[in-house]
Amino acid sequence: MFDLVPFGKRRDEAFGQLTKSLNDMFGDDFFAPFKNSTLSFRTDIRESDNAYHIEAELPGFAKEDIEIDYTAPYMTIKAVRKEESTEENQGRQIVRKERRYGEYVRRFYVQDIEEEGIRASLKDGLLMLEAPKRQKPQGKRIEIRDGGQ
Repeated sequence: MFDLVPFGKRRDEAFGQLTKSLNDMFGDDFFAPFKNSTLSFRTDIRESDNAYHIEAELPGFAKEDIEIDYTAPYMTIKAVRKEESTEENQGRQIVRKERRYGEYVRRFYVQDIEEEGIRASLKDGLLMLEAPKRQKPQGKRIEIRDGGQ
């Protein structure tokens, strides 16, 4: 009679079969660039009494590929990946050449920090930023004197 598989399920299966066919044909994950539409990276932000601590996961990036910019009140972290691979046969003819480019950007709203005190380090794919908070001026109690003097 009727197939009891929901319509959405059929569509997912058909898409999965198409993806598998394309992957088999090209030998790569054909839809990899579309799986994560936004190119970003994972970050952890902690706040202490004196500073904000930002940890960003950027595996495979060199410090030359990472740009950190603070324009009050926004801190922007941008990492650019440029890859190129070439395969040549014995006659030095190009058999396959692939290029991959990606720009990963995160922007954070951070106000009242000391721009000069921002520190950054990169180790084992983990970017660590420390942005010290601007010290708020302490209030001063004004003493009232007797008389009009």
